[in-house]
Amino acid sequence: MRDRITKTAKLGYDVGTEKAFDPEGEMIVTCVKTRLAHSGVRHLLPKSPNWSKVADESIPISQADMMVTWHSLPTTVMKQLAKWKVPIPADESAAFLHSWQLTGHMLGIRDEYIPKSWDEANAQAKQVLDPILAPTPEGVKLADMLLNLASFIDLGILSKPVLGALTRYVLGDEIAGWLKIPREPVWDPVFENLWPPFVAVREGILDLTDAPKQLRQVYWLFDEIIRQVVLFVLSGANYPISISIPTTNNPNYP
Repeated sequence: MRDRITKTAKLGYDVGTEKAFDPEGEMIVTCVKTRLAHSGVRHLLPKSPNWSKVADESIPISQADMMVTWHSLPTTVMKQLAKWKVPIPADESAAFLHSWQLTGHMLGIRDEYIPKSWDEANAQAKQVLDPILAPTPEGVKLADMLLNLASFIDLGILSKPVLGALTRYVLGDEIAGWLKIPREPVWDPVFENLWPPFVAVREGILDLTDAPKQLRQVYWLFDEIIRQVVLFVLSGANYPISISIPTTNNPNYP
């Protein structure tokens, strides 16, 4: 799981670099490798009896599947930035959308499906992403695995409740309930009340110079959470991170 998250994180990281699609950038290679990995999955997974018994499609990773993933990244990010009232200049908003439009094209999404504006992206997300959001046993199991990914750092004593509270804050009570993420009496109100000002501080909108020491300590902890998330995702990975074409199905699910 950590390996898969790391490879997905690489695509999200590479698209945000300054010269992502320039010759010295890595995004073009990352897109091509990801597209080839998808091709390997499309070839292998239909051969798995376990997948064939439960799949509602004959070929995995369809255009619709890729658009669901697309909207779970840039569209969801922009919604959160708007929710946190982060001021984004029009040219930067357009550039962010364009970088993901180009990414979608290079991953093999047909151009007619790629949104031409944020309004179109939000409308399309309501059609392809929102309707399929529902509780499933697989989703509950996956969420628990993700929240426990940092348990090797602290046995999950602090990391799991913190990640659970952050997930609840970002996704909302309904989805957190679907995923059976427990409420955290300490951390839920911390994120609810202090995360938006923290974002404002990071964006230079709010000055913490004269803030109480306790508040500054909480915001230092938020910074540490972000740093630790990056560490636990990447610490189990091989360097450099390599996206490779799969050659076999999961041996535990032949």
